[in-house]
Amino acid sequence: MKKFILILILSAVAATAVLFIFKFKSSKQAIDEETTLKFRDLAVELRENGCVKPRNRLAIKPSFGGRVEKILVNEGDKIKKGQIIVWMSSSERVSIVDMARAVGEQEYIKCQEIYKQTPIVAYMDGFIISRQKEPGQTVLRDEAILVMADDLIVEAVIDETDLRYIKNGSKAKMYLDAYPNEKFEGIVEHISYESKLLDNVTIYEVRINPIKKPEVFKSGMTVTVMITIESKNNAPSIDNIFINEEGDKKTVTVKTGTTDKPKFETREIETGINNSIFTEILSGLKAGETVVTFKSSKK
Repeated sequence: MKKFILILILSAVAATAVLFIFKFKSSKQAIDEETTLKFRDLAVELRENGCVKPRNRLAIKPSFGGRVEKILVNEGDKIKKGQIIVWMSSSERVSIVDMARAVGEQEYIKCQEIYKQTPIVAYMDGFIISRQKEPGQTVLRDEAILVMADDLIVEAVIDETDLRYIKNGSKAKMYLDAYPNEKFEGIVEHISYESKLLDNVTIYEVRINPIKKPEVFKSGMTVTVMITIESKNNAPSIDNIFINEEGDKKTVTVKTGTTDKPKFETREIETGINNSIFTEILSGLKAGETVVTFKSSKK
């Protein structure tokens, strides 16, 4: 019995010694970084690729074959619906007028007055994005002379797994690949109802309307699109490097005690929005408390 009691006493002493040594070592661990809760504006964004495209693209085509006599607009020109933008001669007029020219100047002038050129007008308000023919060239029926657009938007493709994060009205930040410093903002205005298959991935097209278009905006430009899927202002947060994850459990190491004799407590936390750099802390950490990381013991 005495021997048994002695063993228990020695075991208790040994355990106390080990605990003391562990606490001593823990308190002497070299702190790598430390921080406290700070209030930040956080946003979670999806990064997608997009392209500048006309909202409505309209090719200006004649309803008959013939020759282009005059083109009154150039690429980039703004035009109004009903404005005359091209003068054309039908194939029949071309034959008659050219024969009259061969006869003489007076016959040519007379023919010009009898057989008038045909105007082609703009079908909508917009601007010219492509000039595909020049005066003197022959065009076939339904062959494009000009291409116009009513507006320029950004079209992006979204993986179906990300579709649940996006809705009409979502905000987007965009950068032109050709002008990376040209940042501009837009609003998601339409999400396609029909999917497409791209490289064996199901995607949906998303149309984004820029709030203010850059002056260098041109159809066909590639765009990096950042769509905000969640945001919160003044969120109490810390850098992600201070958060440890084991399964669904998230913890931080909180420094307590005094400056001379610090102690460290592992504490479970509940988190909110995470923008990949900072994470919102919903519970488990109070303002003013210090969380730390330790220097690695590996050499």
